[in-house]
Amino acid sequence: QVQLVESGGGLVQAGGSLRLSCAASGRTISIYAMAWFRQAPGKERELITTMNWSGQSTYYVDSVKGRFTISRDNAKNTVYLQMNSLKPEDTAVYYCAARERKSSYDYWGQGTQVTVSS
Repeated sequence: QVQLVESGGGLVQAGGSLRLSCAASGRTISIYAMAWFRQAPGKERELITTMNWSGQSTYYVDSVKGRFTISRDNAKNTVYLQMNSLKPEDTAVYYCAARERKSSYDYWGQGTQVTVSS
C-alpha cells in the first residue's frame, strides 16, 4: 500500500503562483508513475500532468503547458506541482495519485483546494 498526503493549496490572485507537494509513504518502491489531477465544481476529474518515478517521461494537458511543472525529490519520496501564472479557471481541488507499472492510478491523496481569484 502507498499513502499520499498533499499540501500547499490555498487562495491566490490571478497571475500568482503556488507549489503543491505530495508526500508518499508506505510501499513506495512499487510506484511506477505519479500524477496530478484536478476537479473543478460541477466538472469531471481531469488529468493535468504525469511523471514516471524515474523522471524520464512527463505529460501535460494543453491548458497548463508552460505554466505548471511537475518534479520529484526521490530522496524525500515527494512530488511537486509548481503552478505559475494561475488563472481563475485553475480553481479546483487538486489530487496527487500514484500507480504501479501494470495498473491504473489506485493510490490517491486527500486533495487540496486551490482557489484563484480574479
